[in-house]
Amino acid sequence: GKAYVRDKVCQEFQALGKEDFRTLTIIANSRKFSNATFEEISHLVHEIVSLAETCCVEGADPSCYDAGSSALSAKSCGGGSPFPAHPGTAGCCAQEGLEQKLCLAALRHPPQQLPRYLQPSNEELCQAFKKDPKDFADRFLHEYASSYGQAPLPVLLGSTRTFLSMVSTCCISPAPTSCFLKEKLERKTLSLLTLLSNRVCSRFTAYGKEKVTFSYLTSLAQKMPGASFEDLFPLAEDAAEVFSQCCDSVAEDCMQKKLSEHTAKACGVLLARDERFADCCNGKNLMQSYFCILALPPAPAPKLPEAQKPTNEQLCGEEGARHAKRYLFELARRHTTVPDAFLGKLYDASEKVRVECCSAKDASACLDSKRQQMGEELPPFLEKANQLCGQYTKLNFLDFKKRLRESLMQTMPKASPELLGQLVEQRADFASTCCPPNSPPLYCAAKVKPWAPTTPCRAGGQPLR
Repeated sequence: GKAYVRDKVCQEFQALGKEDFRTLTIIANSRKFSNATFEEISHLVHEIVSLAETCCVEGADPSCYDAGSSALSAKSCGGGSPFPAHPGTAGCCAQEGLEQKLCLAALRHPPQQLPRYLQPSNEELCQAFKKDPKDFADRFLHEYASSYGQAPLPVLLGSTRTFLSMVSTCCISPAPTSCFLKEKLERKTLSLLTLLSNRVCSRFTAYGKEKVTFSYLTSLAQKMPGASFEDLFPLAEDAAEVFSQCCDSVAEDCMQKKLSEHTAKACGVLLARDERFADCCNGKNLMQSYFCILALPPAPAPKLPEAQKPTNEQLCGEEGARHAKRYLFELARRHTTVPDAFLGKLYDASEKVRVECCSAKDASACLDSKRQQMGEELPPFLEKANQLCGQYTKLNFLDFKKRLRESLMQTMPKASPELLGQLVEQRADFASTCCPPNSPPLYCAAKVKPWAPTTPCRAGGQPLR
């Protein structure tokens, strides 16, 4: 373990040189400790770079790195440590030697649910850059990497490098405005890729491969409800495969290359069937086509016969998971504005029921009782979500809030104006964050009560907290 870590760090230090190694260390630790302050990250980076500088030179004693990393661990475990705080630190510090170091190295903060980074104006950028170029670069790297920490490391490196190069070029240019305009256009694909890969990888990390396949499938079904399961399921599997290969990859262009290939496949299948997809696929830039497809709002739900429910044999057979996905896909194309957070709860509930009932003594009786409950509880659950996000999609925000207030006054005639105001804000906030495609998965899932056909609740009970 010890030699492997030392060799890996020293190889990176020697290959990159001090400045690029330092940049990589800021990005890697800001991604890892996304809630840490700039000062905490700076202390940690300073120690790691000093350690590499001292112990990775030719002829350094092999024990140099080990002694230095032990001192670093001791500092992390000491009182008033200047490094990023973490609730798991005390548990790691109770261990000793290599176990302690490996435990501390494995600590990370949960990623930011909603990216905090807001790009300042060109004037503000240049003002901060001219005041202290190095401090400006360090602060930018920290803020950007902690906000988009789920994007693959090579994507973040490329994006931050071109951004800093743009600032240093345009802030000394005689025509900064046109310089920024030109440079921003040139890095548009890369900044889109950062935004996109942060979103898709957040979802992949939160959901895992199976559930991400389902999430992608239902998202496509709601944008193109006329397409069949057979058309869309292979595309969803292909997208999940791209995420599983590229989200943690350090290969230079994995995400851009594989996502472009996936977009070409999707456009090949969908372009001729739908005008909106054709518009997205017409551009030459596949990354922009992919971004366009992801941002498409749901289509109006077509008039379709009631969805065919899978039989008990199908649900408990070898292809059970696929049959469950197919049924939920059919629900999604009939309720095109039900958001991902609600469909995700249905997916979790259906998987739970399948696992519980298919291993029960009497699988059919178990499934039949859940089926009956589902028949009573599912329609109001779907209807509420469909109505909320349907109105959000159709109306402007002020009219949407007005409509919310009216419907709440009908269902809660005795509520005080303060309570009504609070509920309107709560639901409007949920809708604006969780109804659009690409909503933050964990944040939105936490806002929706679990849907489970196990504990009967009143039909029409509030699905939102």
